[in-house]
Order: sequence, then structure tokens, then C-alpha cells
Amino acid sequence: MNKQQSLTLWLELIWWVLTALAVWVVLFPIHKAMHVWPFQGWNIAFVVVVITFTRYIFLLKHTFLARRQEVKVALILLMFPLTFLLIEAVNGFMVYIEENTWETLTGHLPLADKKAIESYIWTEMLFFGVGSFIAAPVFAVRLMLSIWRTRNRGTV
Repeated sequence: MNKQQSLTLWLELIWWVLTALAVWVVLFPIHKAMHVWPFQGWNIAFVVVVITFTRYIFLLKHTFLARRQEVKVALILLMFPLTFLLIEAVNGFMVYIEENTWETLTGHLPLADKKAIESYIWTEMLFFGVGSFIAAPVFAVRLMLSIWRTRNRGTV
């Protein structure tokens, strides 16, 4: 492994550690206040997708994907179903809250804490959920641009 590959690997590892830290920071208030959080998996996925795809959109030339054309094509094809899956997950969260209300999730909390955590969850889930299904197709476009640039100009 040459020095460039080693640095790219370290940079990727550092970003994944920062992403894990961001997930922990975002979910900590929810875990502190609630007994059960049925959307934890989707919540983690939303945060990871937003951070990772945004990072790849802007810093693609500094990642391991920079020169791997076949991987880029595969990721472009995966972005279409992933986008619809993320949209469905956000819709599932919204439908759950509208049909079941917050009472099953936050009914055990005092009124002031209840309103605060409900507002936090709603805002956080929509921010990262909508951000994730916007980032996925933008990432696909960025990958297509990168493929074109690599093929025609020799750059990323």
C-alpha cells in the first residue's frame, strides 16, 4: 500500500468515526428521554446517509471512490431504489405519528419535557430524512459527472 492509499484510508476512517460521533450526539437526547424508539434504525440511517453522501458529493476526489469507475456505476444504480426507500421511511414515520400520536412514545414524560422531545424528534427526523433522500440523487449526479470527467478529462 502506497502513502496516498494509506492517507485515503485514514481519512475515510476518521470520517466514519466522526459520523458515528454525530449519530451518538443526535440520538442521545432521544435515548435519554424515551423507553422505546421504534425508528432508531431509520434515524441512524438518515444521519449516516446525509453525512456520508454530502461528504462524497463535495470531497469525492479525496475518497477511495475517486478512480473506481465500476463502483461508481454500481452506486449510481443503487441510488434510485435507495431514494425511494428513504422517502418511504420518512413517510412511514410521519404516518405513524399522525395515526398513533405521540402518546405511545412520550406519554410517560412530564408535559414540558414531552413537548420539547416531540419537537426535537420531529425536527431531527424530518431534517435528516429529507436531507437523505435529497442527497441520494444528488450523489448519483455527482458520480455521473465524475465518471464523465475521468473518462474525458482525466480528473475526478
